[in-house]
This record gives sequence, structure tokens and C-alpha cells, in this order.
Amino acid sequence: MGQLNIDLPALIGSRICHDLISPIGAINNGLELLQMAGTGAAPGPELALIGQSVESASARIRFFRIAFGAAGDQTMGQNEVTSILRDLYAASRVEIDWQVTSPQSRNCVRMAFLALLCIETALHHGGRITIAEGAGHWTLLAEADKIAIDPELWALLTQPGPDRPLQPAQVQFALLPILAEAQGKEITLDNSDTALTLSY
Repeated sequence: MGQLNIDLPALIGSRICHDLISPIGAINNGLELLQMAGTGAAPGPELALIGQSVESASARIRFFRIAFGAAGDQTMGQNEVTSILRDLYAASRVEIDWQVTSPQSRNCVRMAFLALLCIETALHHGGRITIAEGAGHWTLLAEADKIAIDPELWALLTQPGPDRPLQPAQVQFALLPILAEAQGKEITLDNSDTALTLSY
């Protein structure tokens, strides 16, 4: 048997997200039809809860498709990226400020999304994350009342070493340094009790 495609995990991620987005969209369309064909009574909390859940699932799938899917050669504009982030973090205690105005390759956005997922783990009580880019150098600045990081976990970003068992929710800490190395980038970190900067 020949060698497996090195991007096989990304292709699997893309396939899962691609196959899930259609039924999620169909559920949302069905909810809209139910509301249009209503009896005139106000929609109940049941439909509102389903609607919110569908919107959340759709936002997560769109985000994960970029973060964990195959990058491809496409570029993404500011409006597309901010739309995904707005929908994903709408009900979150984390505020995202995407300051990158020029179109970016999907791979660059992928790395930024993975870095966001890493930073989220340090914001237990919410906070603000600002993403900026200049001359190919990316900086993500997190500000919060309390920044709490797991030193061993975060060391994976700057000091790749022996394999460490990870939880599914921590997979971004393994994937981001692989992508950074492939792009010839070095990840640097600077943190205090109320601020965290991740750059590459």
C-alpha cells in the first residue's frame, strides 16, 4: 500500500464539515417555513431554542471547516472571515477584533483560527482577542481580567518535543506548530496575568 496523503486528516475534516453543513442548513430552512406557515400565534421557546442551536452548529461547522479542513488555494476576504467569527462568538464572553483588512490565503486564516482556539483555553471568564497582520507577521493579543495557561500544554507551541497525550479539545496545540513549521514561521509567546500575545 502506498504512503497516505499527508493531508489526510485535513481532508477528513473537510469531508465531515461539508457533509454536515447541508442538513444543518435544511433544518434552518425548515424552521423558517414553520414560522411562515404559523397560525399567527407567537413562536414558542421550543422553536427559538432549536433556531439558536442550529445557528450555533452552523457557525461552528463553518469555523472548523477552515481550522481543520484542507486549506486549498482560495483566499478569504475580511467580510467572510468576520462573518464566521461574528456568528461563532455571538453568544460568547469572548470578543473578537479581526483587524486584517486585506484578503488572506485560506492557510493563513486557518492558522489564525487555530491560534484563536489555543487562546480560548486561557480565557476561562471571557475577554477580548485582537488579530492583526503586517508583512506576513501575525499577532494575536488576548486581554482579560485573568489569563490562565497550562505551561506544559502551551510549551507544545514553542518547544516541540516528545509526544504528549492530548484531549480532543486540545488538538490545535499539536496542529498549529506543524503548520507554522511548514510555513517557515516561529511561534512566540508573551503572557502576564491579564494579557497574552501569540505571534508567528
